[in-house]
Amino acid sequence: MQEVTKVSPKDFLNKVLTGTAQGTIIALIANAVLSAILSYFSSNHYILMVIQAAVILQLATPLIIGGLIAKQFNFDPMRIMVIAGAAFVGSGVIKYDPAIAAYVGKGTGDVINIMLTSAIAVLATLWIKNKFGSSSIIFLPIVVGVGVGFIGMLTYPYVTMITTAIGSLINNFTSLQPLFMSILIAMSFAALIISPITTVGIGLAIGLNGVSAGAAAMGVAATTVCLVVNSWKVNKSGVTLAIALGGMKMMMPNLFRHPIILLPCLTTAIVSAIPVALFAVSGTPQSSGFGLVGLVGPLASLDAGLTFPLLILCWFVVPIATALICQFVFEKVFKLYQRETVFHYYG
Repeated sequence: MQEVTKVSPKDFLNKVLTGTAQGTIIALIANAVLSAILSYFSSNHYILMVIQAAVILQLATPLIIGGLIAKQFNFDPMRIMVIAGAAFVGSGVIKYDPAIAAYVGKGTGDVINIMLTSAIAVLATLWIKNKFGSSSIIFLPIVVGVGVGFIGMLTYPYVTMITTAIGSLINNFTSLQPLFMSILIAMSFAALIISPITTVGIGLAIGLNGVSAGAAAMGVAATTVCLVVNSWKVNKSGVTLAIALGGMKMMMPNLFRHPIILLPCLTTAIVSAIPVALFAVSGTPQSSGFGLVGLVGPLASLDAGLTFPLLILCWFVVPIATALICQFVFEKVFKLYQRETVFHYYG
């Protein structure tokens, strides 16, 4: 396996984004799909263990992302795992709790800091090359795994301030009139779901609830539907299925190469947010970042009192119809883009 020795800044960024997109779907999809459905049967010991297994896999998010970013640069297995280890250390997913004198794992870590730490680890590994010779197996884990991981731990508090600031801005939308609030939140989450920022983390961090959480989840759902509609016949069926099951971040490279993909996504989110305000489609902090994934958003709104016919209308009929109309109008009528170029999966 020949590692990449020279890479342009643009290609470097694309490789980091591609690895992040692939890693996010692998790490999060199992818990997203299984938790909402199996939670109704959690009284069964073995089903509870399955749920716990999915959560533990989710804890490995930074490890998986870091490894897949390293894979983009064609490193050998040892270097891939060292870079993955550095990402895991710097992610913030594991923290020491002095109150119980133990290390505690929670969430997924900060995706932006995972990307930053992985990028630094890749650069360090490219610079080191074979300078350690036969001692690489000893010094690479120390210099890159621990050293770069330590840098990630130092940047973590500052990088998370970015996520918190964005979350606070979104939360301020709740002070506006409900219709505009729903539209603004839905648009925000529609864009964030295909960015490096985790919508689940923001939803939990700022405590979105009620209609605010419903609007956030609807924004994620709108982008999911829009990407599926435009990916159909453009990508392999497995790619489209992965997007439908929660892999929206797979399209991050597309967002940076072709920002116009936001146009149909945001338009679908705007229209889909209207019934959220009209019918008080509600959710919880846990459901706000998932949308249709694992039916988390629809089930949360059902638990909040939304009737089943309205659930079908709000979560499926309106977004799908809007996404289809947007695809026709923007591509066929106004000829703003070609699906084959803009929505082609680059992974």
